[in-house]
Amino acid sequence: MANFLAQFLSIKNSCERLVIAVEDVSDLWPLVKKGFEERVPFKRATLNNKTRNPVFVDNLPAEFILTTDARLRSRFPQEQLLFSFREPYATVILVTCEDLDEFKTILKPRLKLITQNDEREWFIVFVSRAPPHNDQATKLAKKVYARLEVDFSSKKRERCCKLDINGPEASFWEDLESKITECVRNTLDRRIQFYEEEIRKLSEQRFKPVWSFCNFFILKESLAFMFEMSHLHEDSLREYDELELCYLETVNIAGKQRDFGGMEHGDDQAALLNPQKKPLTQIVQDDSFREFEFRQYLFACQAKLLFKLNRPFEVASRGYSFVISFSKALALHESMIPFCLREVWIITSCLSLADATAARYSNGLVGPDIEREYYRVRGELYSLCRAKFMRLAYLLGYGSAIERSPVNSASLSMLPWPKPAIWPSVPADASSEVLAKEKMLLQVTPRVKHFGIQRKPLPLEPTFLLREANRRRASLSVGNASEIFDGRTASIDGSGSAAAMSRTNSTPGNFESSIDRPMKLAEIIVAAEHALQKTISDPSLWASFSSLDEFEQKYLELSKSAAENYHNSWWKRHGVVLDGEIAAVCFKHGDYDLAAKSYEKVCALYSSEGWEDLLADVLPNLAECQKILNDQAGYLSSCIRLLSLDKGLFLSKERQAFQSEVVRLAHGEMEHPVPLDVSSLITFSGNSGPPLELCDGDPGILSVILWSGFPDDITLESLSLTLNATSNADEGVKAIRSSGATILNPGRNTITLSLPPQKTGSYVLGVLTGQIGHLRFRSHRFARGGPAESDDLMSYEKPTRPILKVHKPRALVDLAAAVSSALLMNEPQWLGIIVKPINYSLKGAVLHIDTGPGLKIEESQPIEMEMYTYTDTSKSANGLNDKNNTSTDMETQLNLKDGSLELPGWASDITSVLWVPVRAINDGLARGTSAGTVSPERPSVVDGLRTVALKLEFGVSHNQSFDQTIAVHFTNPFHVSTRVADKCSDGTLLLQVILHSQVKACLTIHDAWLDLQDGFVHTGQTDCRPTSAFFPLVVPSSSKAGILFSISLKTTITEEEVKAMNPDSILNIRYKIDGNRNLGSHTPMSVGTNGSEDDVTQLLTFKSAIVLQRPVLEPCLAVGFLPLPSGGLRVGQLFTMKWRVERLKYLEEENKDEVQYEVNASSEHWMIAGRKQGHVPLSIKQGSRIEISILCVPLTAGYVRPPQLELPNIGEANISCNPAGPHLVCVFPPPLSSSYCIPAS
Repeated sequence: MANFLAQFLSIKNSCERLVIAVEDVSDLWPLVKKGFEERVPFKRATLNNKTRNPVFVDNLPAEFILTTDARLRSRFPQEQLLFSFREPYATVILVTCEDLDEFKTILKPRLKLITQNDEREWFIVFVSRAPPHNDQATKLAKKVYARLEVDFSSKKRERCCKLDINGPEASFWEDLESKITECVRNTLDRRIQFYEEEIRKLSEQRFKPVWSFCNFFILKESLAFMFEMSHLHEDSLREYDELELCYLETVNIAGKQRDFGGMEHGDDQAALLNPQKKPLTQIVQDDSFREFEFRQYLFACQAKLLFKLNRPFEVASRGYSFVISFSKALALHESMIPFCLREVWIITSCLSLADATAARYSNGLVGPDIEREYYRVRGELYSLCRAKFMRLAYLLGYGSAIERSPVNSASLSMLPWPKPAIWPSVPADASSEVLAKEKMLLQVTPRVKHFGIQRKPLPLEPTFLLREANRRRASLSVGNASEIFDGRTASIDGSGSAAAMSRTNSTPGNFESSIDRPMKLAEIIVAAEHALQKTISDPSLWASFSSLDEFEQKYLELSKSAAENYHNSWWKRHGVVLDGEIAAVCFKHGDYDLAAKSYEKVCALYSSEGWEDLLADVLPNLAECQKILNDQAGYLSSCIRLLSLDKGLFLSKERQAFQSEVVRLAHGEMEHPVPLDVSSLITFSGNSGPPLELCDGDPGILSVILWSGFPDDITLESLSLTLNATSNADEGVKAIRSSGATILNPGRNTITLSLPPQKTGSYVLGVLTGQIGHLRFRSHRFARGGPAESDDLMSYEKPTRPILKVHKPRALVDLAAAVSSALLMNEPQWLGIIVKPINYSLKGAVLHIDTGPGLKIEESQPIEMEMYTYTDTSKSANGLNDKNNTSTDMETQLNLKDGSLELPGWASDITSVLWVPVRAINDGLARGTSAGTVSPERPSVVDGLRTVALKLEFGVSHNQSFDQTIAVHFTNPFHVSTRVADKCSDGTLLLQVILHSQVKACLTIHDAWLDLQDGFVHTGQTDCRPTSAFFPLVVPSSSKAGILFSISLKTTITEEEVKAMNPDSILNIRYKIDGNRNLGSHTPMSVGTNGSEDDVTQLLTFKSAIVLQRPVLEPCLAVGFLPLPSGGLRVGQLFTMKWRVERLKYLEEENKDEVQYEVNASSEHWMIAGRKQGHVPLSIKQGSRIEISILCVPLTAGYVRPPQLELPNIGEANISCNPAGPHLVCVFPPPLSSSYCIPAS
């Protein structure tokens, strides 16, 4: 079967469409040929793929060929079987007949003979040529066609269709296309089955010695080509994939040595997209094909199908994977193929794949993810091509023109040298070229970086080229190290020495190898150049190596293409890195603007990723571009960024050079000064301790830690720091500034800032701003607080701990009365004022005291101040234990000046009490009340209240003030009440005077007398003293004491005495008080101050007015409650409540002929209808009567208190209730009720 390979290739190249055979029985083809050929390709067809699933095919190509054509006649049966993909897929039989007898006798037998082959798909086209106006011919044609359908069509399949040349034909062409598609589908199914069976048989024999891959290839590609002609590209692609897998299995079979290929001229140019570059007959080898050409052929067939499927992104993806895998295969045979063929082939394959896919790809063709992946693969292709291109350029002596960047070093240092069996030798006539190369190498001087930065250049070679080339020479001599290394730098690991190359090329036995001089580097380059010129067949590629300018142009083109595709993919960082390589070329050629823009992108990437080692390599280049472009702001920023990098990346003198540039520009005249961000160089934080706590309105001193990354001291002309409120976003930021210049040392610095009063809230550090020379800077990065010795500690985490807390406008101090009990009225008393600082110092505080009405300060007495004594052992207000506070050193006498006094220093942090001598003034006379009654005449607590307005000014510069008004209760020592204890038969009254102690002190009564009002006289005593002497009488605190007086009514009173009658009796009490000022009332400070005074001078006098009324012997009015209704009271039922008022006698005090009344009732129980109060006429004659009635409605059921009638202007002693009103009355629930309806009359 392998003998048919050439014939198969010839047939494959000539066969492009499906063949539709035309059996022209009635010589009709010239008549209908044009109409048939206009219908191809078929616009819409449904075919079955390999898995028998329907597939819709657009524009199915087909070709109509007569069966008498030589292309269908000159085939042998074996060829028809092997190359059945070119055989007709359908047979169209053209017939016509106008006579039924002719049809039966001539046409039908012939059609039977034609259609007896069951393997062919056929159908009959009956062509009617009857004129439209000839009805007889038309009817006859219909009869013949009907007979034709009966004889050749069946229920399962319709095999006939009619074409009326002179009539409408629209439906015919649709029917024709449908029948052709059906025939093609059936034929295709049978042939697929045939090929699958044959392929299965060959696959079963694959591991047998007689198996031939060529036979398998012809069958497999015949099937794939048949799918491709049928536009079933997916199935065709799948066949080529399987064919490739099968071939790789056969190639890897051990024991079979095959020629790899790639030795012919032009093989360096990849044929990944041109399957017809080299015929298969030229690469056949025994029963298989050469790997170099055949694998490229298979991929080219796959790429062609993928392009037809409109999937260029998959061509790129598969192509990159193929280049990588095929490159490994080339590496295995590198010693047999031409010099550097592997590198050249990779370059051409990557470029061809990138160009072809770009030409066939349009944006929006696929989804965004696939599109980004497509651009990534294209970037990988260009990147791989770029690496191989640089490797060849390095071999040709252009290594000095390649930027020794990290990306180039990473690519080339891991890329092995070419591994030929023998390294090329220098041509005999190339001595001038060697001298030129040596001169070029000696003239190369490395570029000195800006700031004098010295770095060991990154390697661009995996091993030393001299050693690698000489090692691969046909014979290796001992030589000497200086000649081998050519006086150049040692190997990349720094351990290269002369001993590394001092070895002999020993051989077994006594054979001595030839001794040749080792090649120099210039000779190696010239030899590689001549060998490479023979390998490269592409003139444009070789032109790229013709000169340094051409190399740089091609290198820049590849770098830009790779970067552009990476930028469009999701590997954008790779694109940015390649922008740095583009920038290096632009910088070399003086295009500093474009170089600076590219370097900025690279630095931004390295900075965001934290790759400081890479950033330290690129950032000086950016700074140099900015300096050349006079971009002062950018140059300053680059210097700051260089200083902020890790200290180990640069030498001390290099970092000092960075700082000197910053200082030089800062103190110079900048055309456009801009704020400089030094966040990465100067960081700040608060102290590690608790935050500074202040109160609203307080200034303070804020301590801040600054970390300086400058290598030397630097002077900051000004410095300010903003504070941000954490609780209130509307508060904004507040700046605090230093008072003068600040010198920052390298590492940690502690500075203090004056803090003006702040509002309430918690504050964290905001932004640090300042000025270096004429340059303003800012820093918004925070340093984490750490131990004092960690000078190098720099962290950029935003702190969560506040640095300042300003408390709400709370009470920083409390002023309160020392005692809550009452003091003596009209007597000098010590008023205790407690001064309690609440976590705040009162140093230098001034207290203003202003007394209210009825209270004055006894200025003759000094004000005393002492430590406040607690009665328990709990913690004091300032959080410290009191320790009984018995110290006498903390007692001071103060003088009041213009109502103000300054607190002593010892009272600034502890609770103290201020004793102020005051006197409450009340000119009124205390009045007694009757015992057992609540009289409105009893003095109210409010009457004894006095106020003291206090204002305390404290804090720094007295910025804080506290206003407090305290109320102090003053009272008389006693409250007097009286009652008649007994009435003797002789008219003598025993008057009991009850003394209620109203102070928290012990009272001792030494004397008491009663000055009676007119109308009363003492009995038995002439000095107005009590009947019995119990003095001294001790009255403890809150206790009662009684004094008994014997009095009687005066029998005769003249008119003059009545007019001059005194209405009040005066009770006089001489007493002494024993109390403590810490508890309440006490001995007045003006009394008892001199110990030589006698007891008489220590007694106090208290007077109280007592009203004595003559007893009422007979009432003047009688009020009687009239009976309620007999039916009882019910809720909601109205009734009248009545009272009868009768005058019993004339009352002189009430000289009126009317009485005022008032009805009181609970609103919850009663609803009153009528006037609740008013006046009713009542004659002054004895025995006159009147009834007072009012309508009432009970609201609640049960026993309730009835309404009460009161006479406000008549004393209770003059009213006799007879009969008395009930205490409670019974109210029944409301009666039950029902409702019903009656019909309307």
